[in-house]
Amino acid sequence: MLKDITHVQPLENYRLHLRFEDGVEGSVDVASLVKFTGVFDPLRDREYFLQVRVNPDLGTICWPNGADLDPDVLYANVTGQPLMLAAYELALAA
Repeated sequence: MLKDITHVQPLENYRLHLRFEDGVEGSVDVASLVKFTGVFDPLRDREYFLQVRVNPDLGTICWPNGADLDPDVLYANVTGQPLMLAAYELALAA
């Protein structure tokens, strides 16, 4: 995994502001990342969407029904780097 999420704040519509353990911050549009079907269907309801929390054991965000999003994908989305490039640069920095 690249970096754990340490903070989440819901914004307007289906956007979330995220902070990662390395200090990187930014917002993501969940509606552009997932289809609101299956486990993500309850997120259509704004009140349910607002129940998003950080799961420190997983290092990512989740909702009460167990729906979660891959922190690597979220990190790449926030930084604007392709997922593979972000992982490669992290490996080089280690």
